[in-house]
Amino acid sequence: MLSTQPPTTRHRLEICPPERASAPQPWWRRVQVWVAAGWPGPTAGPDTALEQARREFLAAADDLAGDTADELLDRLQIARSLRELWHLRTEVFSLVSLQHSQHEADQRLARLNRHFPTRSPRSGFGALEPRDNMWP
Repeated sequence: MLSTQPPTTRHRLEICPPERASAPQPWWRRVQVWVAAGWPGPTAGPDTALEQARREFLAAADDLAGDTADELLDRLQIARSLRELWHLRTEVFSLVSLQHSQHEADQRLARLNRHFPTRSPRSGFGALEPRDNMWP
């Protein structure tokens, strides 16, 4: 007996690297902005997106053992941008899948991917909103 319901299609979201950072502003320009906004400086503000992502990456790799894992943790600590962290996602996934399971690696990677923009690979449009805004 044939089904009368139309076939369902599953759309895959593509996780994209963050845009490259623009050229840094001179220090005096940043100070002017802080003073104009009434901020005491960069250390008084809340965590940046980079610091939040770094903490989650470190937590995802914290229980891994071995020299390769230690090198990965060092690279996560010194990453200077979200783009650098984006490139380390595959190493986290590989080590977690080897030392735990692919299912565990998939779960950890899903948590890490929420720090990066997503887009549908078939669309001609730019990035969508971050993943954590899309799912309740």
